Amino acid sequence: MLKIAYHPIYKHPLPLGHRFPMIKYELLPQQLLYEGTCTEDNFFEPSFPQDHHILAAHDESYYRNLINLELSKRETRKIGFPLSDELVKRERIIADGTIKGCHYAIENGISMNIAGGTHHAYSDRGEAFCMLNDQAIGARYLLRNKLAEKILIVDLDVHQGNGTAEIFRTDTSVFTFSMHGKSNYPFKKETSDLDIPLEKGTADEEYLSILKKTLPELLEEVRPDFIFYLCGVDVLETDKLGTLSMTLDGCKERDRFVLKTCNDAKIPVQCSMGGGYSPEIRIIVEAHANTFRLAQDILT
Repeated sequence: MLKIAYHPIYKHPLPLGHRFPMIKYELLPQQLLYEGTCTEDNFFEPSFPQDHHILAAHDESYYRNLINLELSKRETRKIGFPLSDELVKRERIIADGTIKGCHYAIENGISMNIAGGTHHAYSDRGEAFCMLNDQAIGARYLLRNKLAEKILIVDLDVHQGNGTAEIFRTDTSVFTFSMHGKSNYPFKKETSDLDIPLEKGTADEEYLSILKKTLPELLEEVRPDFIFYLCGVDVLETDKLGTLSMTLDGCKERDRFVLKTCNDAKIPVQCSMGGGYSPEIRIIVEAHANTFRLAQDILT
């Protein structure tokens, strides 16, 4: 059975007019239940992970300052959210959803987190709506508990996974792959194990051609026994923070190919949703919902 991490804390209140579409975390599970793609049995509620799991990916001084709300104004400004105890609790619970999702992925083949994909969180700082890097925490959890030996992170958000690249810069047990908009944030990129920067306006045909050539080659080269997939939908042509020109159908085919390729290779995959900033919330929810529909189709 497909298991999906969700907690009501995922929808965090923000100041009126804030550009982050927090409402999607409430609407997405509602849509999946309404249309019958999922039932309540598909969802599980994460809690708080033990601190040592978080500290396997993050510096202790940064983490302590974060949970004690002692970050500087500059550090808080780079994160982009008003810092609060509830916000930090939310971030920790998202990370636990990904940790627990790792077990469900091993058991069932695929697991999902309604939130997560916080790939701009570095080991020692947060930025761009990311404070704790959920998939980096999950990867270190698997390695330390000997549940995986070689991990591939497939980051297809429109923005480069700069924090993830930094965290695993010297860790040969984790291969980081980021395919992103060349002219998108972050404007100073880090170095992933494989970066594919895409020109402005890259559309379905070119995007999918590159992906369908690259991912099978990576599976052959890296030979991972676990995959993290960051399936941001900010690759859409409608996205106000993205520079690519993919359609909803193209984004859906991207997800189908990644999930089916992992499943055919019998490699467990944990999916975190990542970004999506189209002006119409229905487009964001539909694009994310497609990922869950595909996962259900593959597992049933």
